[in-house]
Amino acid sequence: MVEESAYWVAWSQISGIGPVLLRRLQQHFGTLATAWNATKVQLGEVEGFGFQTLEKVVQQRSRLHPEQLFTKHQQENPHFWTPADTDYPRLLLETPSPPGILYYRGEVELQENLGQKPLVGIVGTRRPSEYGIRWTRQISTALAKNGFTVVSGMAEGIDTESHAATIKAGGRTIAVLGTGVDVIYPQKNRDLYKQILTAGLVVSEYPTKTPPDRTHFPRRNRIIAGMSRAILVMEAPLKSGALITATYANEFGRDVYALPGRVDDYPSQGCLKLLTQGASWILKELDELLTMLGAIPQIDEVEQFPTAQQLTLPTLSPELQRVMDAFVLDVAEGIAFEIIPFDLIVQQTGMAAGSVSSALLQLELMGLLSQLPGMRYQKI
Repeated sequence: MVEESAYWVAWSQISGIGPVLLRRLQQHFGTLATAWNATKVQLGEVEGFGFQTLEKVVQQRSRLHPEQLFTKHQQENPHFWTPADTDYPRLLLETPSPPGILYYRGEVELQENLGQKPLVGIVGTRRPSEYGIRWTRQISTALAKNGFTVVSGMAEGIDTESHAATIKAGGRTIAVLGTGVDVIYPQKNRDLYKQILTAGLVVSEYPTKTPPDRTHFPRRNRIIAGMSRAILVMEAPLKSGALITATYANEFGRDVYALPGRVDDYPSQGCLKLLTQGASWILKELDELLTMLGAIPQIDEVEQFPTAQQLTLPTLSPELQRVMDAFVLDVAEGIAFEIIPFDLIVQQTGMAAGSVSSALLQLELMGLLSQLPGMRYQKI
């Protein structure tokens, strides 16, 4: 019998089938093995499968043999996870677009993958000031010494400083690459790359030998945000890729922190914008930051919540109750809507999008809501 992992690999080879469609296939059919054997008509029932996509699937699927492909893939890329594997990073799996294949090199720590050890992302500009470098080193060191794993992208600037400071402090770090896990970019980080392999992991959604490409780096930012429980933006101009990571973090319900700077400092403009949009301030008292980060529930703690079937609706905070009330749009008539898109929830509650995202995540963890493709939510 062909393993489910083999079908994740097979579907990932079909052009036009990206992480979002893979997720929809899995949710619609239950398994990708079932989806592989589905008819064209059945596949057409999945959101996003238009005529051209269906034609590609029919043409390419007939030429692929999942078991043979999987064996060959293992030979060329010996270390990878698919969402069918129990070791796949749990937090990343909760996002709307987890990579169908996540390649890795280095030292795996299972507690990180299971969400039982806190991962914090640090991102920022490739051209930081002395102020940004100093604070990145200080915060990375503090995180490492307090048991956090630091996640970044191994780019020049803030990323490099965060990885290096974490390693120097004896901590673990994860680099999310926009290349294959065996391709070092930028080349000046060759020594850092070798150090990361012994003090953590490098991961990527791209197979070995994949060279750098400008389109890869914005996409990999969703993985940094998805793997992390919080994102710290150290310095970022208005058009920085770090703001893309922060946007993903907001969409995924992660906490976002930003380092304040002077209003006339170019590298701080993006951080100041984030602060006006509701990001938390990174202030001089690092103990307060560490306390807030350490207070984020771990997955093993979250799993102690009873399921919706085991309880009546618990007493909720006013903010959480307002979101739950959005699922009954006409309270007087008792008209319930089982599935509601994110923007309609924001409209119904009158709350800020970031606050709604945070509330939705908490309600999901409590077993009261579930997220569907396309940023839609269903009351359980």
